[in-house]
Amino acid sequence: MTMLNKLNALYEENIKTHIYSKSLLSPQIAEATQLLINSLLRGNKVIACGEGRSYINAQCLVANLLNRYELKRPSFPSVLLSLDSAVGSTFVSDNTLEKLYQHQFNAIAQQGDILVVFALLGNESNILNIITHAVNKEINVIVLTGNSNDHIQGILTEKDLHISVPSSKESRILENHLFIINSICELIDFKLFSHS
Repeated sequence: MTMLNKLNALYEENIKTHIYSKSLLSPQIAEATQLLINSLLRGNKVIACGEGRSYINAQCLVANLLNRYELKRPSFPSVLLSLDSAVGSTFVSDNTLEKLYQHQFNAIAQQGDILVVFALLGNESNILNIITHAVNKEINVIVLTGNSNDHIQGILTEKDLHISVPSSKESRILENHLFIINSICELIDFKLFSHS
């Protein structure tokens, strides 16, 4: 197989995943957007986290909400639970890794906030711990995973939302999560600022 053939195969795999996701996930993406809009309009905030390469997607969501997506508009209150810098390092040195997000979450989470979690594998102990913690505090959770997510499904309540990309390949899941982030941010702008 040539490099060009491999690239074409990657494009096809990506497109097929997106096409399958369109019919499966569009209602859930719209619902997630509405949950976020409702929370932001109440004056609450979005708290985001991810582990490994999913951390980048969590950063992207917060950057789009805090700064802007495409339209110039007011900033939306959004917080990234930190894995890096002195914050993450301090928590890891004093606690187990699975509680890394829990302390940060306790300090900032309030009733009406929404936790958005990105989990590639769906079995990361740190991620499972923060979801359980949020559910126990009655904070709504939106979780984005791939199709390996049995651990997470058992934690969520009927008030929470699970968006499961129909793939087990990490690269396709990451790409789809980024598309979902961009779609949500564009829908928020459309819903709140389409008159401008």
